[in-house]
Amino acid sequence: MKVIVAGCGKVGATIVEQLRSEGHEIAVIDTQNEVIDRITNTYDVIGVVGNAASCGVQKEAGVEDADLLIAVTNYDEVNMLCCLVAKKAGDCKTIARVRNPVYNQEILFIKDELGLSMVVNPELSVAREISRILRSPNAINIETFSRGKIELTEFIIPEGCLLDGMSIMDVRRRIQPNMIICGVERGDEVVIPNGAFVLRSNDIINFVAAPNDAKQFFIAIGLDALRIKDVMIAGGGTIAYYLTGMLSGFGMNVKIIEKDKKKCMKLTEVNATIINGDATDQELLIEEGIENVDAFVSLTGMDEANIFLSLTARELNPSAKTVTKSNHRSFVSIIGKLNMDAMVYPKDMTAESIVRYVRAMQNGMGSNVETLYKIIRGKVEALEFIIRKDTEIKDVPLSELPIKSNLLIAAIYRRGSVIYPDGQTELKEGDRVVVITTVTGIDDIKDIIEEV
Repeated sequence: MKVIVAGCGKVGATIVEQLRSEGHEIAVIDTQNEVIDRITNTYDVIGVVGNAASCGVQKEAGVEDADLLIAVTNYDEVNMLCCLVAKKAGDCKTIARVRNPVYNQEILFIKDELGLSMVVNPELSVAREISRILRSPNAINIETFSRGKIELTEFIIPEGCLLDGMSIMDVRRRIQPNMIICGVERGDEVVIPNGAFVLRSNDIINFVAAPNDAKQFFIAIGLDALRIKDVMIAGGGTIAYYLTGMLSGFGMNVKIIEKDKKKCMKLTEVNATIINGDATDQELLIEEGIENVDAFVSLTGMDEANIFLSLTARELNPSAKTVTKSNHRSFVSIIGKLNMDAMVYPKDMTAESIVRYVRAMQNGMGSNVETLYKIIRGKVEALEFIIRKDTEIKDVPLSELPIKSNLLIAAIYRRGSVIYPDGQTELKEGDRVVVITTVTGIDDIKDIIEEV
């Protein structure tokens, strides 16, 4: 597909990187020469310097032949205008990043009137992700399939946990959970485990389960005691605004610490206690009761400050769940050594949601991927497919299919029920199938079969 990306900041660069790795033809537009030079030198893409809302600039980038334009400049209004121009100049699909909460209240109207194919709101997406994590506090990340009927949950096996020293086969035999462990990260090693694989404390495991089955699994291994009632948030930006509304809706008490008085005034609209102060001041944290909260969320504008704040929270309140925002995956290797709780990456979440949409667009162009997540530091893909009438591998026991190595069929959603497949399970028309793999280039369910 031919895709134009307007705006090459952190999010735009991540989108370019992911779409280029999938083989798409990319053109980028930005007002800054040095930004275009950096992107074009790093990736094999076409670069145009100029105002992305200009019809002439878009035509120079090839909008008349483009399949999709993605507008992710720093300004909502520019993004919406870019998409309107693209619809008139090239009649392509359009995606706009729209972040302002004022626009979010009218987003369906805006999307309909401007003919937008998709609207992405990184702050809202991050808030939803953090909300899911705080409602399931044992998890460090949760992704959803089949409209939320299946979840991919990531968590760290704590010291002394029942799972420590158990093989995957032992887990199935002794705990008999309704779930499938589909990925394990141990140091720098990433494994899609077989039955003989032995779990250890501090392993980061990913498992697929229905939401209630995930809850029952945590109960079975003795990790269901934690309940979030009181939450402290450092940083009062847009994510905090969205998140507070969600958490208060679940009956949680929220306290926000923000040093910018103007932001504090905007936050008076939400149901929270607002403290005008510097969250990096340890005495202030203690004074405001950090030692008694159930969760601490670091949402300041600086990654380093967020990491420092979460480590401080862990020191002052070891039992509190911490969630840390970061815009740089480059910190991952360091963070892994610090034994942090949950991390959220806004720009990656935005890029992945757009990649999922692009994959969906390809359904009519040879790809049948419904949902895509990159997990375990981007080394593993979690994909969802729908089994069609003409799918060649349906109605055959999985044990009889030559399925590729490093690939696992983790779950099937069929007529309202989640199925955890074994060798006798057959794929049926209408099934939604979740596949976990380190193999790249899986565009169709038939691609899971080893070529003979």
